Amino acid sequence: MTDICSLSLTAVAQALQKKELSAEQVAAACLDRVAATEPALAALLHVDAENALATAAALDKAGPDASRPLWGVPVTVKDALSTKGMPTTSGSRILEGYTPFYDAFVVQKLREAGAVILGKANMDEFAMGSSTENSAYQTTRNPWNVNKVPGGSSGGSAASVASGQCFASLGTDTGGSIRQPAAFCGCVGLKPTYGRVSRYGVIAYGSSLDQVGPLTRSVTDCARVLTAIAGPDARDNTCDPRPAEDYTANLDSRPLKGARLGVPREFYGKGLSAEVRAACETAMQTARDNGAELVEVGLPHTDAAIATYYIIAMAEASSNLARFDGVRFGHRAADIKNLEELYVRSRTEGFGQEVKRRIMLGAYVLSSGYYDAYYRKAAQVRRLIRDELLAALDQCDALLAPVSPVTASDLGSNTADPLEIYLMDAYTLSLNLAGLPGLSLPVGLGAESRMPVGMQLIGKPFAEAQLLALGHSMEEALPAIGSPKL
Repeated sequence: MTDICSLSLTAVAQALQKKELSAEQVAAACLDRVAATEPALAALLHVDAENALATAAALDKAGPDASRPLWGVPVTVKDALSTKGMPTTSGSRILEGYTPFYDAFVVQKLREAGAVILGKANMDEFAMGSSTENSAYQTTRNPWNVNKVPGGSSGGSAASVASGQCFASLGTDTGGSIRQPAAFCGCVGLKPTYGRVSRYGVIAYGSSLDQVGPLTRSVTDCARVLTAIAGPDARDNTCDPRPAEDYTANLDSRPLKGARLGVPREFYGKGLSAEVRAACETAMQTARDNGAELVEVGLPHTDAAIATYYIIAMAEASSNLARFDGVRFGHRAADIKNLEELYVRSRTEGFGQEVKRRIMLGAYVLSSGYYDAYYRKAAQVRRLIRDELLAALDQCDALLAPVSPVTASDLGSNTADPLEIYLMDAYTLSLNLAGLPGLSLPVGLGAESRMPVGMQLIGKPFAEAQLLALGHSMEEALPAIGSPKL
């Protein structure tokens, strides 16, 4: 990593404000890093080098602006986020060649904050996957070990941040798709409370589950990005109207001392690998040593969360992806004979196997005769899961749990069995069902794999400020895991 690219976002932002670095100099360093690492990583689907350098030059000409928290900072964004004048495919062939004429709300907020957008990060097609092996275009690799997956569906974003290609990236989290790749790649990743960040301009997977959030190399950097992208948006009627906070303001309040952290017993049972368990136990002991009280809590419907999530998510995906039919949006098959053939061939040619699987399952659970048996029951269990999490959080300040039962797996090891991939989300998707915030941070390396292990702090609704302060306190107490060797 070059010296510039190894800096934290906060450090580079301060250097830019002091004119110790120019925006063009920083953008050029990141683009050089992209050129050096992309052949091995395949983290980005599109690199917008010319416009990035032009944006940086314009910022330098205007001069630093302290009111813009990301002034001159290079970032990437997941390909599910609409970017004006830049290809946006959601990792799918069905949107190949699509260039939006507008920015997603969060992309607009990045630009307003002064960020330089380098390009679009690879992802599992329509965010359906946990390894970024379901992208229609390329397979992203983990910068810690290029024979391992980076996680998903925001694997390109996590790999881009961890490898030093950029200082932050935006991902989307439907069932763990920010937190799990952050854990696999040794980054910090935040899924905000549902409604804290606008979904306007996000290509939807599961509308009641999707949330946009930052991936960074430190909690302080994460707080800075969240401050830039959070806030009300009249174009998204699920977006909370309360104004955004300055999430960097209370990071040094040392809330770990005296904090009461809940440990969900169901997250530490069968299925948790020995090396993840060991790293988590060390992190929990560190929390105790720094004054936190750890208490066991119960979440008895955890075992039902995977089935509940996949019924709801696939039903919503089936509905959301109906628009890609060759008429309204997406790829249109050639040499068709009638309307039915147009629909069938356009969708068959445009969608990958995992997307087809989820559309079919979603259509099934919503069909006449099965809606009550599956979807309605899943909606009822979803409420039970939320109530249990809120009851546990009434007893403590936050919950502390693993992000994934395992470290990053070998490329190709789970592609033959989709159920194995689904089980990897066991510890993350409850938060999406409940709409609660979760912060993933690296707590060590696996003793055998030498791959990053992540833990998540789970907070009360709209308690991101407290969650980030706790995460910052944990981060400072834990030894750094180092950087990828790539």
